[in-house]
Amino acid sequence: MATGSLNSPRGGYLFAILAALLFCGNGVTSRVLLDAGMPAERLSGLRAAITFLTVLAWLLIRDRPGITVRRADIPRLAFIGVVGLALVNLGYFIAIKRLGVGVGLTLEYLGPILLLAWLRVRYSREVPLRVWLAAAVAFAGCMLVVKGWQFESLDVFGIAAGLLAAFGFAVYAWGAERSGHSYLPGTTLLWLSGTASIFWLIVTPPWSFDWSMLASPEPLAAAAYVSLVGTLGGFACAFAAVRRIPAARASVVMTLEPALAALIAWPVLDEVLSPIQVVGGVVVLVAVMWIQLQRSAGPEEQAPPFPGHRQPLEERSDHRVG
Repeated sequence: MATGSLNSPRGGYLFAILAALLFCGNGVTSRVLLDAGMPAERLSGLRAAITFLTVLAWLLIRDRPGITVRRADIPRLAFIGVVGLALVNLGYFIAIKRLGVGVGLTLEYLGPILLLAWLRVRYSREVPLRVWLAAAVAFAGCMLVVKGWQFESLDVFGIAAGLLAAFGFAVYAWGAERSGHSYLPGTTLLWLSGTASIFWLIVTPPWSFDWSMLASPEPLAAAAYVSLVGTLGGFACAFAAVRRIPAARASVVMTLEPALAALIAWPVLDEVLSPIQVVGGVVVLVAVMWIQLQRSAGPEEQAPPFPGHRQPLEERSDHRVG
């Protein structure tokens, strides 16, 4: 595909779909580690640290200027890294551990609706009704796919964690769009994962962890998958998407995650989909197609840049991250 096509809104939707595909294996794989006894906060920190070190190594080799940001933006990126990236992972892991993967995913995907509400309340934006409806339809379809009403237990703490994940989802998507006005996705991901890693190093120092938990092949493979595929790959694509389309639209597209997970589980795990799950998948697909077919997003849907930003970056070479 031509570079110009990838830099267009169509490219943004493709990156959002790819992010959903990379994210979709996280739930089951993370549950393997959580059930083996790894604390949710430790798994969150491990994901952030591996992502940070991998992106840092890439940028040191291929794009050293991409490591630096303006001093005034450091607190903003730190806020997004801790309140967005760190909390979405923590809330999600606690929710799937206490409520099950389906319910955890359902609660997390309230994020796009929270994002639209933020646009309305904080910025008094008149976001078109069709965008609200697409987000609501996608959430409803997501709930049907994962049977989000089937709680493993009616756990108040788990529900609160799921809502925290939705809040973190909205924060990181919104913040990544704002950062995308000035920085390439690799830079944004480096600083968000770096500040999240520092936060987790303080909260859960590495010497307090029983590293023997990762000595056997299955947990080690699960940790590698969650960190490199489900985190590094997924967030890199998500951040690339919100440089091209508004975060609210990209978030709606990423509700494909549970539908893709269920579709993959059908042949791989021999988990036959029920009719209601098939209907849910179709509903999500309709919402995603609807949001893509709507006319180009206006300024009322877009996140403002950081104060004093420079003009949005052009893609400077094909080897850049994003």
